[in-house]
Amino acid sequence: MGNHATNFQNCSTFAGKGSFYMRDVEVHSCPELMGLIQEVGFLPLLDSGIVGYSAEAIVDDECRYVVYSDGGWDWPLWKWKGPIVQEGGCVYGKFFAGKAGFVSCEWWPDLCNWRRSKFPQPAEGSIEETILLTLAENGSLITRELRAACGFTGPNMRSKFDGYITRLQMAARIVTEDFVYPTDKHGREYGWGWSLLSTPEALYGRDACRCERTPEESYQRIFDHLRQLLPEATERQIRKLI
Repeated sequence: MGNHATNFQNCSTFAGKGSFYMRDVEVHSCPELMGLIQEVGFLPLLDSGIVGYSAEAIVDDECRYVVYSDGGWDWPLWKWKGPIVQEGGCVYGKFFAGKAGFVSCEWWPDLCNWRRSKFPQPAEGSIEETILLTLAENGSLITRELRAACGFTGPNMRSKFDGYITRLQMAARIVTEDFVYPTDKHGREYGWGWSLLSTPEALYGRDACRCERTPEESYQRIFDHLRQLLPEATERQIRKLI
């Protein structure tokens, strides 16, 4: 938790050092992607609905998903998520129309400000409040642990619970702290991994979620930034992301 707060507060930003087209960017390593996130501020992980605007679209071919003839697979980009969240000075979660992506430390207060005005504090006694209280009581939990702690253990409960988690991430009230992978008998990690969930206040401190602007001012600031970053995107596409 402390490392997250330090990385979040001390991250360097590159905003304002020149504009470029996302389609002209190519990333070859995890450190390069960390730097780009700081520069662009907002970066969806996979398809965002805007051509060329996602981490998946801008990494070189060797970093994309590949399936081998023996049935094995590799996906460097997927494996970078953990190190980026741990060390990259950014926030990760389902922030873009219910899809996952990164938000830099510079831009998180504005996104948090706008989203929390759009999605108010969960009502007392609601499932969303129960989820947040359970996280506060237990600290970070992987999704299945949180689901069990909240009593979502019956059949067909997984997808229903995941819907609540997605809404709370869209509301900037839950974020991903890291990714946890199961290990085989040789101690090797495998599979897609589980999200380790927490709250932004617990990870980065309350100050990281405060913004001096009004929600409307934050919205306009984000919109203007994305409009400059994505000149070929339509206004509707940009508004959908915000």
